[in-house]
Amino acid sequence: MSDGAPDSLIPYDEIVQEALRAVVGRVLGQIQSGGSQLPGAHHFYITFKTTAPGVDIPGHLRERFPDEMTIVLQNKFWDLNVSDTGFSVGLSFNQMASKLVVPFSAITAFVDPAVDFGLQFQAVDAAGEAAPHEHAENDAPEPEGAAGVSSDNDGNNVVTVDFGRKK
Repeated sequence: MSDGAPDSLIPYDEIVQEALRAVVGRVLGQIQSGGSQLPGAHHFYITFKTTAPGVDIPGHLRERFPDEMTIVLQNKFWDLNVSDTGFSVGLSFNQMASKLVVPFSAITAFVDPAVDFGLQFQAVDAAGEAAPHEHAENDAPEPEGAAGVSSDNDGNNVVTVDFGRKK
């Protein structure tokens, strides 16, 4: 008998990725409905694959960022429009106004440093499938008695999702 977990016929990883990307959409949607004003010190770093299907950015940005790009939504952005599948926003790059269209499936990271919140996603390739990734060094089983949700002394909230461990 094998020690590893059996292959799941349910795509849990894809379902979780989709649900977490919906968090980004909901947050951006709240900003849009609030007049595109960020409350308090909130600001967002959004990293996305520039070659992902549906991404529409000016050619000079695609040349400068041929694989991945990080944008900051803080003080100077306009025309934020959020849909079920992605968002568009106006930003200035070297004093050149640009409109960017980014599907949620292209996003690889979303961070709000004001509250120490961040999400990372698997990259999606041109065929719309998650790109293979190496396992992180911290992908070891949790010690016995470890909780799935914990709050560190430094204020970080850690959520652990482990589909392979049997209880």
